[in-house]
Amino acid sequence: MSKKKLGFALGAGGSRGVAHIGFLQAMEEAEIRPDYITGCSMGSVVGAAYASGMSVVDMKKAVYKLRLLDLIVPTGRRGGLFETRKVRKLLEKYIGDIQFSDMKIPFRCIAVDMITQKVVEFSEGKVLDGVIASSSIPSIFCPMEKDGMRLIDGGILERVPYPQVKDMGADVVVAVDVLGNLSTKEKCPSTLGVLLETIDIMDNYRTKIRREANADLYDFWIEPNLGNMNQYVLKNVKEACEKGYEIGKEYAPKIKKALKN
Repeated sequence: MSKKKLGFALGAGGSRGVAHIGFLQAMEEAEIRPDYITGCSMGSVVGAAYASGMSVVDMKKAVYKLRLLDLIVPTGRRGGLFETRKVRKLLEKYIGDIQFSDMKIPFRCIAVDMITQKVVEFSEGKVLDGVIASSSIPSIFCPMEKDGMRLIDGGILERVPYPQVKDMGADVVVAVDVLGNLSTKEKCPSTLGVLLETIDIMDNYRTKIRREANADLYDFWIEPNLGNMNQYVLKNVKEACEKGYEIGKEYAPKIKKALKN
């Protein structure tokens, strides 16, 4: 009998997405290795790094020393507050200018095309193009203009890309949702904060509806307990990694069992 194929779908979540690294560490310690990985937004960053061969140890080192100024460049262009060139340069430092076909683990990531209002799946060409598009948070980063598309963060329509990893051929699908059911803050936030929290509300609703409607497409839906950690600031990333590790250890025996059944 052929071995069951395992797929990890790593969801969007800004700095909360550091929990994906801890989750992957727990999987490695349990000798569980995915056959396919998909990612959205921060999940695409972690997924691409891991699928390219970057170690969990090196990912943790990189994230723990990261500062906000390493990521942002103010822009005068329409469409966002910041350029993405620093993000691209940082990612290139760690994973190189690699093609999807060269990944050690088959990998795909998703973005949203504002013009067609549809999810766009990246599986060919430069990995960095797909990851940058997938991570371009609306109004924060300028959209990526590519092949007649205006691309923004994939989390706008598909926070956790489990349908995509199922389509890749995964028999057992593990969806890791680091955002969960985000709550709004007690105090009214800034103007930009209101916009971002409004996106979160719509995202929560859409993710819940799709999760219930597509329950047959995933085997495990995992939500690390990250409390009210703000996904837009680089605080508590070590704790996020630890929480991802904890829930990974909890689910490792269940995932192993599903692969054997």
